[in-house]
Amino acid sequence: MLMVASLKKRIQHLSYNQVSILTGLAAFCAYTCMYAFRKAFAAGIYQNSHQIFGLDYKIWLVIVQVFGYTISKFYGIKFIAAVNPKKRGLFTIILVAFSWLALLAFAVIPPPYNIICLFFNGLPLGLIWGLIFGYLEGRRATEFMAALLSVSLIFSSGFVKTVGRLIIMNFPISEYWMPFFTGLFFFLPLLLFIQILEMIPEPNALDKASRTERVSMTVSEQKDFLIKFLPGIIFTVIIYIMLTIIRDLRDNFEVEIWADLGYKNVFIYSKIDTIVSILVLFAMGLLVLIKDHLKAFKLIHWSIIFGCFIAGLSTLLLHFDIINPVVWMTAVALGLYLGYVPYNAIFFERMIAVFKTRSNVGFIMYIADAMGYLGSISVLLFKEFAQTKISWGNFFKESIILVSIIGGISVLCSLIYFTKKAKNQVFISPIVLK
Repeated sequence: MLMVASLKKRIQHLSYNQVSILTGLAAFCAYTCMYAFRKAFAAGIYQNSHQIFGLDYKIWLVIVQVFGYTISKFYGIKFIAAVNPKKRGLFTIILVAFSWLALLAFAVIPPPYNIICLFFNGLPLGLIWGLIFGYLEGRRATEFMAALLSVSLIFSSGFVKTVGRLIIMNFPISEYWMPFFTGLFFFLPLLLFIQILEMIPEPNALDKASRTERVSMTVSEQKDFLIKFLPGIIFTVIIYIMLTIIRDLRDNFEVEIWADLGYKNVFIYSKIDTIVSILVLFAMGLLVLIKDHLKAFKLIHWSIIFGCFIAGLSTLLLHFDIINPVVWMTAVALGLYLGYVPYNAIFFERMIAVFKTRSNVGFIMYIADAMGYLGSISVLLFKEFAQTKISWGNFFKESIILVSIIGGISVLCSLIYFTKKAKNQVFISPIVLK
């Protein structure tokens, strides 16, 4: 207790910028720890498992977990919008602990009966992003902190799968026990980083004046928000659904995609993701320097458009053998996350700041997330039942071309809509960070 009190006192004496850096790093580490409970199972291949109703055992694991994760996203629309900020840390620990117990059951119960355990593993984890982002939003440095948090979406997937593969290769642990033991390595660090986030001071007066105070939303306020921005939300959700589908395909079947490309190096996952993480962090972090919320909001749109362009162009270059698979996967990851990260970090943050609407990021973020994961599981089922002969690698390439075209058009429509709507908005001069 004395150590906790001493740490809290030290944090309170830090400067605003120092607190921002600490908060962003703690959020990054906490969410990376959560990924150990969600994605470690994807490092397994499960080659000796039987097919069920014509689908591979691993496909069922992915479908069932994403289904549970999707349900939690729909529940999160209401839960995250109204959650008591004082209970964020407690809820986070309880939900992750429940997910970990599901991984224990997955190890103990023999296949294929243990498939259902992945549903209960994914069910609580869909709420974690909103709980952790709640510590960051509504601050002058939110872009920087949220960029750090969102980089965990890129880094943690490859990192956790690398840890999972190393556990299998270096210890007498089966693929079924590997997810539980991966979680074992990350649970205590998770507790530490959540404790640090709990000690971070609330947004101050300058934060509230600059970004609009973030509040829990009533049902009536949620409906009013949707009605006010409905066309823009529709365009936004379309591109977010497509980016989520591509990201999930890459996350869940990266091992199979690389195998199709002829690569089996276990370290290649984290190597590419680390490079992309640094590039995206740098790009998103620069937005904190832009104090004019509308200019920043427009620039975020162009970042997403550019990401779609990179992903589509690199796929065409691979098709004509102009670039090699490693360059292609790096370019696709960069393009994907130049689009995906802004939605998870700063798109809705700047949107609220532009229009000075009584709301919070969690509400609209979970609407987009719920639809995104619903789209992801729908495409997964389509691939398995209607496109059974196409490999994961080829399916991934074709999906990227489709996302690049439709996604680019959708985000351009979003840019036009919000720009026109902002012309009728009375802006408050932005406050310069001191």
